[in-house]
Amino acid sequence: MLSPPKELRDQISQLIFPRLGSNMNPSISVEDDAARIEKLLDTYPIGGLCLFNGDRIRTPQTLTRLQSRSKFPLLIGTDMERGLGQQLRGATVFPHAMAFQATAVEDEELLEQSARAAAREALAAGLHISFSPVADVNSNPRNPIISTRAYGSTPQTVSRLMKAYIRGCQSEGLFTTAKHFPGHGDTDVDSHEALPVVSKSRADLEALELVPFREAVNAGVSLIMTAHVSYPGLDRTGVEATRSKPILSDVLRQDIGFKGVVISDSLLMAGADHQGEHPGEMAATLLRAGVDILLDIKDVPLTVDYLVDLVNQGELDRKVIDAALERVWSLKTRFAARFGPSAFIDPSMAQPFSVIGTDVHRALASKIAEKSIQVAIGTPADLVLKKAGLGQYGTACVLVRPHTTYNDPTAAPLEKAFLSAFTDGAFFQVLPDTRDDQLEDLVEQLANFVNVIVAVVVKPAAWHKFGLLASQAAFVREVSARYPIFLVALGSPIVLADFEHIKVGICAYSDVEPTMLALVRYLKSLESSEAQVSLPRS
Repeated sequence: MLSPPKELRDQISQLIFPRLGSNMNPSISVEDDAARIEKLLDTYPIGGLCLFNGDRIRTPQTLTRLQSRSKFPLLIGTDMERGLGQQLRGATVFPHAMAFQATAVEDEELLEQSARAAAREALAAGLHISFSPVADVNSNPRNPIISTRAYGSTPQTVSRLMKAYIRGCQSEGLFTTAKHFPGHGDTDVDSHEALPVVSKSRADLEALELVPFREAVNAGVSLIMTAHVSYPGLDRTGVEATRSKPILSDVLRQDIGFKGVVISDSLLMAGADHQGEHPGEMAATLLRAGVDILLDIKDVPLTVDYLVDLVNQGELDRKVIDAALERVWSLKTRFAARFGPSAFIDPSMAQPFSVIGTDVHRALASKIAEKSIQVAIGTPADLVLKKAGLGQYGTACVLVRPHTTYNDPTAAPLEKAFLSAFTDGAFFQVLPDTRDDQLEDLVEQLANFVNVIVAVVVKPAAWHKFGLLASQAAFVREVSARYPIFLVALGSPIVLADFEHIKVGICAYSDVEPTMLALVRYLKSLESSEAQVSLPRS
């Protein structure tokens, strides 16, 4: 059995999970950030880490080194909504969550299979917690931070698919995290940048937002992540859920009956920031409200020292620390009971390293991507790509990307796959720095091609505006007015409704590599009328 810490300083440190690595600009790899964590561990035995920006070869070795250095076993968690490959290059990447509802009758089965595969890879790499599934309902289609990360637009669809994810992961031994409580799907502000407000009554929240979280608790989810969102209908003070005792203690603990670990969303986000507040005082407020794990906190030493002083001075009840530690420690003991205490240092006791990025897992991702491609606009007669005649150019593909400024391990080049399949075609990109005169020239140049495909990436990304840039939207509008284009949504389907003159509208729901490759295969089939029309599900 694992022995929990006895000293107050160590106990408080166990409640803190700083980040290891970063995808933010400037990005830093797990390996380059490891020395900072090693130094931290010598004085502050933190409970775990929030991992970003690793790779399948070096990161497991780095995590083993950190575990060996740590006084107590570390719990390693990561955002892996799209599989371990979202954070570890070389691991398997799966399409965005919204893609699964498009696979029709196989959606639960495919999602559970993908969750099992992702869990096996995560365990093999030395991780223990998936900061997934997203339990938010995409009730606001223009939500800038949920969108394709949600399983659907109704609480029933979200609950059904979310439970499949929980079953898949936890059956393999990976802990899951339902987020973002009590629901981030109806916001129109990104909580990374500001504090959103959901002005719904308690009854309305019960009927929609809270439904998937109740189902997640019933399904045995291990952690629930808070939302940096204000819900006056649940807490009339208007403070964000992350620091609201009425929301976390009264609604989540007492009403819903959640007994597991409450973890904050990243405390670097603007939605959690109260100007001028001491990080230790923020931490104390969150712990009193009912948070057990302080995720991605800015200054670990300052926070721990401050909290120790508060407890010693009688200003923070020791029972708050004890209760949080008991819940966090229970995750470590559960993991050790299943795989053995040595599995923290030697992940092969949980899963062999060879399972990461296997052909079987990649084939599953490809199958999901293929089945999720849907035709939203167009008739069977429209779904034909013309063959180029003598002296004509074939098919042009234009990829429109509104953001290129952050490190996204799941980003995949469409160009190579497209040009390999369409040897008489051409590939163009419209990026944030593409000038207006270049856009005008491209509009004219597309007149030379018998087919024009415009693929747009509209997806949520932390600290980035959602949707196409104004100049990019104007370009798509001009091209669609002049040519019978095929518009492909590599992300949110709402972009298809933004343009009137669309011959064919296709939704792929994601921009990960399996989806890109599946899209090219689908488009190629249109040359011989082999494609089957599938209509979006409600």
